[in-house]
Amino acid sequence: MRTFPFIAALAAALSLAACGDRQTADGSQMILSPASTAFKNTDVTGLDYAKDFALTDHTGKLRTLADFKGKAVLVFFGFTHCPDVCPTTMAEMANVMKQLGPQADRVQVLFVTVDPERDTPELLAKYVPAFDPRFLGMTGDKAAIEKVTKEFRVFYQKVPGKEPGSYTMDHTAGSYVFDPQGRVRLFVRHGQGAEPIVHDLKILLS
Repeated sequence: MRTFPFIAALAAALSLAACGDRQTADGSQMILSPASTAFKNTDVTGLDYAKDFALTDHTGKLRTLADFKGKAVLVFFGFTHCPDVCPTTMAEMANVMKQLGPQADRVQVLFVTVDPERDTPELLAKYVPAFDPRFLGMTGDKAAIEKVTKEFRVFYQKVPGKEPGSYTMDHTAGSYVFDPQGRVRLFVRHGQGAEPIVHDLKILLS
């Protein structure tokens, strides 16, 4: 495979960390828009995947991207038993909402579980809104989760724990952001703090 410099740079920018040491990257089909430099995060406008989903929220309502038209939507994949990446990401997004002030009502954060075996709607209803009552936990059966992670090209894998029957999940740590028209626009790297996300969301909401 031929590797062009801008493809290599983009792949490096999109390195996806997991809850363990595993990392993956797939920047081969990203299309940078001319406005890329306006964003602090990676501009993926024109991406040919991560277009939609059909999942059930923690209240039991079936949701698709169209339900949130008019809002910027951030989609993060994780699991409630995650010891580090997930709670720090959700806390970071709660901070983002605070910094956005009144504009936060035009932002929807979705936490998509990659561990539907343990993450029941009841558990998601306790975990996700604890960070911000506007956040929604999203789940589905195994087939639905496999379909959405394939559509978003999100990596996840069960990792056996030290105790019999225990396990954790390695998974992609970044998030996708859609603009109020429902178009995927950004890939947000994990662990950069709230300010770059606030900056980019304000652009999308303007």
